[in-house]
Amino acid sequence: MQHHHHWQGLTAGARGASVAMGNFDGVHLGHRSVIDLARAQGRLGVVTFEPHPRQFFAPSSPTFRLMNPESRASRLAKLGVSDLYELPFDATLAGLKPEAFAADVLAAGLGITHVVVGADFCFGKGRSGTAQDLQSLGERYGFGVTIAPLLAVDGIEVSSSAIRVALTEGRPRDAAAMLGHWHRIEGEVIHGEKRGRQLGYPTANMSVDGLHLPRLGVYAVKVDILTGPQAGSHIGAASLGVRPMFGENVPNLETHLFDFAGDLYGQHLSIGFVDYLRPEMKFDGLQALIDQMDADCRRAREILTAL
Repeated sequence: MQHHHHWQGLTAGARGASVAMGNFDGVHLGHRSVIDLARAQGRLGVVTFEPHPRQFFAPSSPTFRLMNPESRASRLAKLGVSDLYELPFDATLAGLKPEAFAADVLAAGLGITHVVVGADFCFGKGRSGTAQDLQSLGERYGFGVTIAPLLAVDGIEVSSSAIRVALTEGRPRDAAAMLGHWHRIEGEVIHGEKRGRQLGYPTANMSVDGLHLPRLGVYAVKVDILTGPQAGSHIGAASLGVRPMFGENVPNLETHLFDFAGDLYGQHLSIGFVDYLRPEMKFDGLQALIDQMDADCRRAREILTAL
């Protein structure tokens, strides 16, 4: 997949794609339906924005993203996207009126042949342009426009917002039904306090900074080691939280891989959330904590081996 970071200065070979356009946070089933419609029109591209417009307009708002830009790019590459146009969402782009966006960015800059957007897509200064406006502008500037209907699963409209709610409430399987895959947190394994090793449960520690947090607690998880000599798939149990037993206050993700021994520091992992086991707890001593970890791992193993 070719990764482009602007709409200007593209080579002739990078122009002329049929694109799906949106934020694609989570790359859920609704996003995939938009992407599949664009795929049917020609060489597949995706137009998205970085930072997310919501971050640009409200930088101090609570974290909400389901995935970071690297995870989004990885997921899109797996879907067969040939060209990812990750446009810089800054004051210049935010200030473009709908017609200027269509003319300068889509037609003159990217040279698109076709664009597919969801029915709720808005664009241009103040979100003043609708999907129907884009259709009219496409006729004027020489590109086709398809409006994809919104998708529902079990009567619930698939959206990044609905997925966030499911995760916040500790319902990862409901989130997965809308995503089309397990919700995943990806990142580099960092050094922690190494308490898990001392308790007989070594963990891979990862930052969750900047991401929407699922309900804090313990999960059964599927683990992919993405880099290094030990790359491969595993199962395990993960604790997402602030470690109240030890007085911590910064959330992180600690994952214990079953039947695994090795050093993962500096490697990149992808943690898939399968089932919520229990909330964070404070225990009366280390032995009580170890006993609970034993029980958590037994239950997680039962759940995961039954998949």
